[in-house]
Amino acid sequence: MFIHIGNANVIRSQDIIAIIDYHLIASSVIMDEMIKRAFKEKNIIGPAVKAKSLVITKDMIYYTTISVATLQKRANMISTISKLEDYSDQITP
Repeated sequence: MFIHIGNANVIRSQDIIAIIDYHLIASSVIMDEMIKRAFKEKNIIGPAVKAKSLVITKDMIYYTTISVATLQKRANMISTISKLEDYSDQITP
């Protein structure tokens, strides 16, 4: 399944490693180093201005204006939808 993470970016939900609140970056030396390294390697997508969260995948880091809570709801909705059984073949007119 895919998840829309804002800023016209859609990624595979299974590729998501972490969704992190943007304000936590400043409080973590490790996160700050990771962002600086990704910036040098040009592995960051999206504007940091007005960013509310970071979506981290294996290859990229995405800045997004969507909150962590909203992204988690979207991910959970996709998980729920994928678990539903398809009964459309059983419906006959």
